[in-house]
This record gives sequence, C-alpha cells and structure tokens, in this order.
Amino acid sequence: MSQPLTVECPTCGAPVEWNTNNANRPFCSDRCKLIDLGAWAAEEHKIPVSPDAEDDLFSDDLPPRAH
Repeated sequence: MSQPLTVECPTCGAPVEWNTNNANRPFCSDRCKLIDLGAWAAEEHKIPVSPDAEDDLFSDDLPPRAH
C-alpha cells in the first residue's frame, strides 16, 4: 500500500493529507482557507501582469477622451 500524498497548508505550513475526503484541501482547516480568502480580498496576493495589460483590458469600456 502506498503512502498518502501529504502537502503543506499554504497558510500555516501544517501537513495536510491530500485526498477527496478533505473538503479544505490544500488547507488544513476552514480557518486557514478563510485567512487565505481574506488575503486575496485585501489584495495581499496578486497575480502578476504587465503594467499595460490592465489598460488594454479596459480601454474599450470608456469613450475616447476629447483633448
């Protein structure tokens, strides 16, 4: 029989068994999952993008400026 896969909780570093019975995976608990969600909501975690990418995404949302 093989060893179960174990990962570290991204929030606290505790060992977590990776299996379908763990509803909180990869987190060790609901508390750690909510701490991580709060960090995303507070923009402590960000997905890196180039500075111009956001301008390109939303440039069509506004009418052109009159100079």
